[in-house]
Amino acid sequence: MGAFLDTPKTDKYNEHGSGNGLRYGVASMQGWRMEMEDAHRAITGLEGGLSDWSYFAVFDGHAGARVSAHSAEHLLESIMQTKEFKAEDVINGIHYGFLRLDDEMRDLPEMSAGTDKSGSTAVCAFISPKQIYIANCGDSRAVLCRSGNPIFSTRDHKPILPAEKERIQNAGGSVMIQRVNGSLAVSRALGDYEYKNVEGRGPCEQLVSPEPEIFLRDRDDEHDEFLVLACDGIWDVMTNEDLCHFIHSRLLLTDDLEVVTNQVIDTCLYKGSRDNMSIVLVTFPGAPKPSPEAQKKEAELEMAIERRIKEIVAQQENKDSFDFLQLLQLLMDQELPNLPPGGGLSAKQPFIEKVFRDVCPSAADSKQQSAIATRPVNVE
Repeated sequence: MGAFLDTPKTDKYNEHGSGNGLRYGVASMQGWRMEMEDAHRAITGLEGGLSDWSYFAVFDGHAGARVSAHSAEHLLESIMQTKEFKAEDVINGIHYGFLRLDDEMRDLPEMSAGTDKSGSTAVCAFISPKQIYIANCGDSRAVLCRSGNPIFSTRDHKPILPAEKERIQNAGGSVMIQRVNGSLAVSRALGDYEYKNVEGRGPCEQLVSPEPEIFLRDRDDEHDEFLVLACDGIWDVMTNEDLCHFIHSRLLLTDDLEVVTNQVIDTCLYKGSRDNMSIVLVTFPGAPKPSPEAQKKEAELEMAIERRIKEIVAQQENKDSFDFLQLLQLLMDQELPNLPPGGGLSAKQPFIEKVFRDVCPSAADSKQQSAIATRPVNVE
C-alpha cells in the first residue's frame, strides 16, 4: 500500500454519458501507485421501472483491486434486489444492500481462502427526478455544489472519529497513528475481512464496518450545479471548496466533462497527490455554461504566463542548466491574473510545460522535471 513508482502513470481512463436531464464525465489515473485499485460505475436509467433514476459510484480499493472491482460490478444489483428497495424504502434498501454485498463477497474463493486481503471504500448516489440519495462507506467523498459553493458533503470515516474509535475499541481493537490497529486508515469499508472476525458482534460492530452512512437531499433544479464523487486521492490535496470552485470555473470554459475531470486529476497530481485518482462528475440542468467572458480571461491568463516564461528564460545566463522545476518556483512568486480558483498555478502546469518546451528546447527534459515537480515536500 505504501510503495510508489519512480514516475507517475498519467494515462487516463475516460467515460461520459447523459440521460434523465443529467450529464456525467469520468476520469481515473493510476498516478504514483504501483497498481490501479480504483473502480467506478455510472448509469443513467435503471431497470425495474426506474428508467428516470440514475446511479453513480466510486470505489477506492486498498491492498488489491478485487473488492473494488467486484463492488463496482455488483453493489447496484445488491441494493436493488433487497426487499426494502423493491418496496420503495430506498434508504433501508441501500443499507441492507451494502451489508448483503459484503457478506456475499466473504464467500468468494480468494476471500474464503485468505489469499486476498483487499478492501474498498465506496461512495454512491441514486438520483431520482426529485431527490438525491447518497451513501458513503469509508473516506471517498461526495460533494454537492449549488450556486458555486459546496452545500453538502459526506463525512470521511476515519478511525479517530469518536464514534468510530468507540466501536473499534469495543470490538477489542485500538487506534494507533490514526489507523485501525495501527494499520488501516479507514474505519468503514467493504472487504477487509481480517478486521471482521470478532465473535458475538454483528457486521456493523466489527473493527471495520461495512455500514454506509446515508443522506437524502431534495433536488433544486434552479440552483444545483453538480455532484462530485471522488476517492481520497482527490481530497488529499483539494478541499470541498477548492474542488467546487475549480470545477465551476472550468465549466465556464467548456461543456466537455471528460476534459474537466481530466483537468481535476492533472491538477491534483501537480498539487502532490500520490494516490490513485478517480472522479465522477454529474452535472444538473443548473450547471454553468461556457462563457465568452470566462474564455477571454483564460486566454489572457495564458498569454500572461507565456510572456512571463519568455522573460524568465531570457534572464538565464546558462539556459542549458535551467530546468522546469526552477521555472515553476520562479512563477510561484509572480502576480498572475485570473489563476483558476481552487487550482492555482498547478492547474496551468501542462500549459506551462508546453510553453517551456517551445521557449527553451535545450533545457533538461521537461517531462522528467514535471514528474519531479509533482512530488510533495512531505510524504508519509
